[in-house]
Amino acid sequence: MEWEKLLSPKRFGAEKWPDQKEQGRTSFHKDCDRITFSSSFRRLGKKTQVHPLALNDHVHTRLTHSIEVASVGRSLGIMCGEKIQEQLPTNIHPMHLGQIIQAACLAHDIGNPPFGHAGEEAIRAWFSHPSNAYLLEGITETQQDDFRNFEGNAQGFRILTKLEYNKNNGGMRLTYASLAAGLKYPWTSLETKKIKKFNCFQSEADSLKIIAEEVGLIRKDHLLYLRHPLAYLAEAADDICYRILDLEDAHEMRILQYEEILNILQELCDTTDSHYTNIINANDISNRHKLSFLRAKAIGTSVISASDVFTNNIDKIMKGQFGEDIINECPEVIKTPLNNARKLASEKVYKEPRKIELEIGCYTTIGILLDAFCTAVREQVLSGKNISYKSERVLAMMGINAPEKGADLYQSLLKVTDYISGMTDNYASYMAQQIGGKGK
Repeated sequence: MEWEKLLSPKRFGAEKWPDQKEQGRTSFHKDCDRITFSSSFRRLGKKTQVHPLALNDHVHTRLTHSIEVASVGRSLGIMCGEKIQEQLPTNIHPMHLGQIIQAACLAHDIGNPPFGHAGEEAIRAWFSHPSNAYLLEGITETQQDDFRNFEGNAQGFRILTKLEYNKNNGGMRLTYASLAAGLKYPWTSLETKKIKKFNCFQSEADSLKIIAEEVGLIRKDHLLYLRHPLAYLAEAADDICYRILDLEDAHEMRILQYEEILNILQELCDTTDSHYTNIINANDISNRHKLSFLRAKAIGTSVISASDVFTNNIDKIMKGQFGEDIINECPEVIKTPLNNARKLASEKVYKEPRKIELEIGCYTTIGILLDAFCTAVREQVLSGKNISYKSERVLAMMGINAPEKGADLYQSLLKVTDYISGMTDNYASYMAQQIGGKGK
């Protein structure tokens, strides 16, 4: 791959309208602004990161998580850009790499449905259930796979390239570089028989091809490409943040004890530093503030290590010969505590009883919504006569996004998943109660 193409500042869907140069704002900086001010990004403030419908204001939402990942990603990009400056085009500054990764990180969860990963699983389970199979009759098997394997990453790509701002005409019209850097899994749902994750529904397959070809991604198979080099850094930023910050949230939720987290994060800190010992041993500093200090030090150490791995393996990365992820290639002194953090969260945090209760409940919530809207949409699209009063009322909730009679069934069902995945946790719960007859 070549940096000249990989860092293309051209805008997807806006080739006829070249970016106007503005003092103090690069094209990549504008990408960050477009994402930040979008309604899809704003709704992340009421979407689950780990703990559904948490009453504790200190725990992360998808919004705060995305902002923090973007901050770490920007640092990683600038740090790596400075180290490989000689390989970059003369018009590219390390700051540009930071802005591209910042944009990719800001948008990395923008397609997540309500209730986080549990919401994704609930959508997949509902469409995969035999009793709901009839609702997908009439569309191709590959199109059906988009619903049975619903993926927040693919929904995010759909939002960025089609739904937000310029609907069906380039979406946010981000630069090719930022869009490609955000493709963690640059292939379509056709690959789900071999790889669970993917970044593109069949509806956006043409967009994926255009973007991949524009930036020169290496094609491994039909519409299956190798990652953009900066996608590794965006992924590393996410990995570092969630592994460390999930523990901090667990302490806020009183799931983990301070000592449990200290034992892991101190391995990523210089415990011989006087500032460290003063903070950790102080009696007038709360455990919450001590964990904030530990978190900052641990993230800083991890970022330096991740940047070293990227720059030391840049030749392999550019040739598409690098391994799966950067964290896995870090030295053991970095990789082991980060893996231990993930293990502790998996064993104690993700299995916390209240979290499980709410996640189970989300299956009912998502099911009620999908049943009502998919039934109404199918009736509207396929019925040659007037639809039922209930379906009419349900479609009225979708407003201008409701499909018209005779519309394409696949595209119409996508409008349902667009609508429901865009809901916040609170709104999804409220709507399900109303539709289920338990509203107030």
